[in-house]
Amino acid sequence: MCGIAGFWQSRRGADDPREVLTRMAAALEHRGPDDAGAFYDCAAGIGMAFRRLSILDLSPEGHQPMYSASGRYVIVFNGEVYNFKELRAELGEQHWRGGSDTEVMLGAIERWGLHAAVRRFVGMFAFALWDTVDTKLYLVRDRLGIKPLYYGLVGSDLVFASELKAIVEYPAFARDVDRDALTLYMRHNYIPSPHSIYKGVAKLQPGCILALDSPTAVAEICRYWSAGEIAHAGIRGLPHMDDTEAIEELHRLLINAVRLRMVADVPLGAFLSGGVDSSAVAALMQAQSARPIKTFTIGFHEEGYNEAAHAKKVAERLKTDHTELYLTSRDALEVVPLLPRMYDEPFSDSSQIPTYLVSKLARRTVTVSLSGDGGDELFGGYDRYLTIRKIWKYSQALPQSLKNGVSRALQKARPHIVDEAFRVLRPLLPKGLRIPTPGHKLQKLSAFLSEDNPEALYYQALTHWGRPSRVVIGGNEPGTIRECMENSSFPGGIEETMMLTDLLTYLPDDILTKLDRASMAVSLEARTPLLDHRIVEFAWSLPLRMKIRGDQGKWLLRQVLYRYVPRELIDRPKFGFGIPLDRWLRGPLRDWAEALLDERRLRREGYFEAHPVRMIWAAHLHGEGSWQHCLWDVLMFQSWLEANQKHSATTVSTALTAS
Repeated sequence: MCGIAGFWQSRRGADDPREVLTRMAAALEHRGPDDAGAFYDCAAGIGMAFRRLSILDLSPEGHQPMYSASGRYVIVFNGEVYNFKELRAELGEQHWRGGSDTEVMLGAIERWGLHAAVRRFVGMFAFALWDTVDTKLYLVRDRLGIKPLYYGLVGSDLVFASELKAIVEYPAFARDVDRDALTLYMRHNYIPSPHSIYKGVAKLQPGCILALDSPTAVAEICRYWSAGEIAHAGIRGLPHMDDTEAIEELHRLLINAVRLRMVADVPLGAFLSGGVDSSAVAALMQAQSARPIKTFTIGFHEEGYNEAAHAKKVAERLKTDHTELYLTSRDALEVVPLLPRMYDEPFSDSSQIPTYLVSKLARRTVTVSLSGDGGDELFGGYDRYLTIRKIWKYSQALPQSLKNGVSRALQKARPHIVDEAFRVLRPLLPKGLRIPTPGHKLQKLSAFLSEDNPEALYYQALTHWGRPSRVVIGGNEPGTIRECMENSSFPGGIEETMMLTDLLTYLPDDILTKLDRASMAVSLEARTPLLDHRIVEFAWSLPLRMKIRGDQGKWLLRQVLYRYVPRELIDRPKFGFGIPLDRWLRGPLRDWAEALLDERRLRREGYFEAHPVRMIWAAHLHGEGSWQHCLWDVLMFQSWLEANQKHSATTVSTALTAS
């Protein structure tokens, strides 16, 4: 796992290009602490920088930037191509310099051409390829968006990198905040592709190859693999496969995907939460290992946020070499100041904190860790799929006038009063109705009832700030995700529409972003076997009943897991990877939050309307509903803005001193 960066200049600037490459690479040192390299072609104005985390072929023969055997291509590559040994065998005998997957990739590109070669790659990757013959630059990202890649123009120069912090190091980069992207962030708690927080910088979308024949040319973007097309084709052409056949095929695919991701020349292990996905990955790793695999979990002492006990039972059953660490609130709170620099742009999925902490725990003893991410999107695992299905089913039976009346009544209900009433009644209610914050959920339900189609209903479920353009000053919300849902002509039902929406948006831009930044912050490579594209294609070829059966998701994946772990250790309510954020904002984080949400500060900075922000902050402090997620959106932007301004001031000060 590595970090890449580079530029293509229209004309030579005042700064030494090699020094610029050095600065850009240095910003990515955490992604690759083991080695560094750079390539610069003075005649073409192209430069590429690399930071290496050595995983395969630890020798100098794995050094990048790497030239192809003929010298035509130069590559900087972040990720892993797991099937490189099979590709190497297919390419046949030639003068191989070392044993890295990068060298095999170059050999495949020379033999079959870029597009054909990429379609053969099984793995996670983001790379830049310079064609010295055609003087053409290619940027490529893996099918599911596991590895990141940003690009944009600084004046008339093209820049690209694994993370924004490297692009920020490019001379004269303006750091102008894109307020439209900020409105998207406020709705979703992340910035959906292709947008980024900076004007003029985009994320290359998953499954795409970008080609340029000059720095300022209009980018030619080709999609070599499309999750949307896979889903459409799968729904239209469902095969005749019974349950037993489907279980056997998924088991075979999972064994192969896990086996490929266990190839490494360094120690590896697995994250284990005790849920279906991580338990399946750990079980299949242990089944293919001659010794106990290393598994890692973290626990919190707060009730309702701790899965460590469940993970321990699964680890004992599988006989793994298990490490668990119970953390205090103070341990988690110490991570908060690190988040702006870690994520480079506003990102407010609060599970970013435990994800970083479990990565840090694993990095003490391993360099690679397998993760269970992707199972929910592929096999219908999120509770919201079942909830939205039920709400839509029952709302269809009600006249619109009645729904509107109920919606208005629920909007008037004060969340804290509802919560207090439920607190008194909770011991008398069935377990299924003992909801922690019913007032907030009833307010959410009021928004759901006003929608007249399932896509709009799910969009409400994905929403944090309902009308973000009224909160973000000067922001106009692009229709990125809503358009993705409404214009797809998807033939599936509401459950499959939700799953596809998450696969295209939430998975790469939230879940995988979180995993990549948190793991790479401690120089740990995280691998995701459930997102092997062949498993994705198989999952979309299955009927819904093999994913969601009754009121339980991930039915098929569970059947495979039950071969290794008893169902009583697995069949329990889904936890999620959360933290007690609501309590922390009223307690140990209160002073920090108050400083960032100060009304004068908000008005001075000019990004948010102060009144609605202060209103929900006051409501949260008084226990009038659970507004922690909306507040965390604002706080993570404010924290990012503060860090960004400090970094900018430091850069300017350093430049003035040097001059």
